[in-house]
Amino acid sequence: MIRLDIISDIACPWCYVGKAYLDRALEAHPDHPFTVEWHPFQLNPEMPKAGMDRRDYMEAKFGGKDGEVRAYAPLVEHAAAAGVELNLDRIARQANTLDAHRLIHWAGLEGRQTPMVAALFRALWRDGRDVGDPEVLAEIAGEVGLDRAMVRRLLDGDADAEDIRARDAHARARGVSGVPTFIIDNRYAVQGAQPTSNWLRIIDEAIQATKEPPNV
Repeated sequence: MIRLDIISDIACPWCYVGKAYLDRALEAHPDHPFTVEWHPFQLNPEMPKAGMDRRDYMEAKFGGKDGEVRAYAPLVEHAAAAGVELNLDRIARQANTLDAHRLIHWAGLEGRQTPMVAALFRALWRDGRDVGDPEVLAEIAGEVGLDRAMVRRLLDGDADAEDIRARDAHARARGVSGVPTFIIDNRYAVQGAQPTSNWLRIIDEAIQATKEPPNV
């Protein structure tokens, strides 16, 4: 198997689209050699723990609705191509995603990391749920098959928070400045939401590499 490490943030819609493009390629190649692991990166590490009003955030980032529309036009186009449903108007809060990353980590310990990532992306970008709210996160945990009550108790504390921050810092120290970033076999980095056609080519090359005899 070949490791495919994905560095992403739930708050990044391009990460959602990038996952959808990748999913299509993996589904087309059920014999793919990748084992996927997700890693944390916070686009807004200074975001207040309770998050902030989405409209205020977008005003500060893009200068208002018109700026947001212009900035998101390419995203909407790619989302449609990837089959991703975006309902931007449903999002009321811009979340701090530290707790969401903790939840992804805990899901990974139970073999449910990718389903958790998928559920969190849908919760935010399709359904407009506040993925910074512990109650919402506990609900999503239950939906994915984790112990909701246990997750809720863990979210009340700081378990693994420093580990998430350290892993985020490690990614930045390795030169990651934006997400999604895909690291193949700990050797090759691919940045951005790659179209499915690119992933199909990468998978073909990876399959071929696993069939080649090792150099003696």
